[in-house]
Amino acid sequence: MINIVNQNDINRLIKADKIFHRIFLRYGAPPNWLRPQGFITLSKIILGQQVSLESANAHFKKLNDHLPAFTPDEIIKLSDGDMRNCQISRQKSGYLRSLSNAIINGDVDFNKLSGMQNSDVKDKLKMIRGIGDWTADIYLMFCLQAKDVFPIEDIAVTTTIKELTKVAIKDEIISLSEKWKPNRSLAAFFLWHYYLNKRNRNAII
Repeated sequence: MINIVNQNDINRLIKADKIFHRIFLRYGAPPNWLRPQGFITLSKIILGQQVSLESANAHFKKLNDHLPAFTPDEIIKLSDGDMRNCQISRQKSGYLRSLSNAIINGDVDFNKLSGMQNSDVKDKLKMIRGIGDWTADIYLMFCLQAKDVFPIEDIAVTTTIKELTKVAIKDEIISLSEKWKPNRSLAAFFLWHYYLNKRNRNAII
């Protein structure tokens, strides 16, 4: 598997844009936030939509502790009340059930995703209710180690770009990211690294 965080690509990115040199001098290189492929991790990513890392982790732990095993078959057995007791919103309960059913029905095979093009992986995942660009991008980067993904919907990434470059408009951010190819995933890792360190927060993966 390709490692997003490697010295050759770090050197290229630092040369491509001075903001990464600034981050590197201040905080060093980012860690490689590698996550296991599969249902559990994608469920965690869904729970992380639009909430803090800490909240997502707490909600996952509560749900995981409630289940005999964190599997699609066990998820679909849960009632709305069970989900609420685990602090899972009605919306995300629906998303987890949709993912579970997609796996049970054979619509998604995680073993096959690693051999597919990024765009095909995104198309496949986005067929599932509750999975959009952000969720698919995070899975590609963290689980499949796709090297050239830019999660434009990620608040921490765009906030950091605004802080370091004053570029604020979405189209301009996308345009700026073009010069980070083919290492836009590493660029995002640098931006997360800055965001978390500046705020004295730890990444919970």
